[in-house]
Amino acid sequence: MTRSVPRTRRIRRSPRVSGGIRRSLRVSGAGAAVLLTLSACSSSSGADEDAGSAGSSSKVSGQVTVFAAASLKESFTKLGETFEQRHPGTEVSFNFGGSDSLAAGITSGAPADVFASASPKTMATVTDAGAAAGEPSTFVRNRLEIATLPGNPERISSLEDLTASGPKVVLCDKSVPCGAAAQKALAAGGLDLTPVSYEQDVKAALTKVELKEADAALVYRTDVRAAGGKVAGVDFPEAAEAVNDYPITVLEDAPNPGAAKAFVALVKSAEGQRVLTDAGFGTP
Repeated sequence: MTRSVPRTRRIRRSPRVSGGIRRSLRVSGAGAAVLLTLSACSSSSGADEDAGSAGSSSKVSGQVTVFAAASLKESFTKLGETFEQRHPGTEVSFNFGGSDSLAAGITSGAPADVFASASPKTMATVTDAGAAAGEPSTFVRNRLEIATLPGNPERISSLEDLTASGPKVVLCDKSVPCGAAAQKALAAGGLDLTPVSYEQDVKAALTKVELKEADAALVYRTDVRAAGGKVAGVDFPEAAEAVNDYPITVLEDAPNPGAAKAFVALVKSAEGQRVLTDAGFGTP
């Protein structure tokens, strides 16, 4: 199957001023006044240096390019807008797609600052090639759900229902995380399923249902939620056996490492986690 790294999508906007650092000093004895005077001078000089250092480290500008799993599209787009608002003069560009295609692009030299994968296995492609700066960290988890046509006309209520001769079912390709998770879920249920097609990423699989080219697809619950009324979602117990961890990392050859670190920090912050859990992701 031929895959291509998706085109980038751009957003835009703004910063945060870091607060000052307070120091306290206790002095006793006859030399208190002298020590206090000396410490005041030293403290003033140190504060100025700290303020300058903090200002330079927190000043983020320029473009940051994020390669991210397709299932992160809605939540990362929102976080990208927040990032630009916090850091004026920055621009976030996204490549959303199948994690395996993105990893292949990174290891082939595609310029990127951050990689957020839908599974540790695809992240390992990047780390094994020495393309990650440091150890990736898991920031969310996701699980599968059955997406059906609105109203669920095929009356699909279980994973086994997808193996019947009637419904036209779409799966993600086995090489991408959502496809690998689907195979784990089917194996957990002792089921065999031959889909009408394998798609290159989870959004492509979901689109088949939205366009009524398929009756059902195994996708992430976050994608069902993002689709709104275009599809209906059916949970199934075997999904618990195929939960995907999502790791994120700054890349070794990041063109803008400062902005990359700031974006990863936003994703892992309490605010970033709220955006992701609101989208249906689980916490690590």
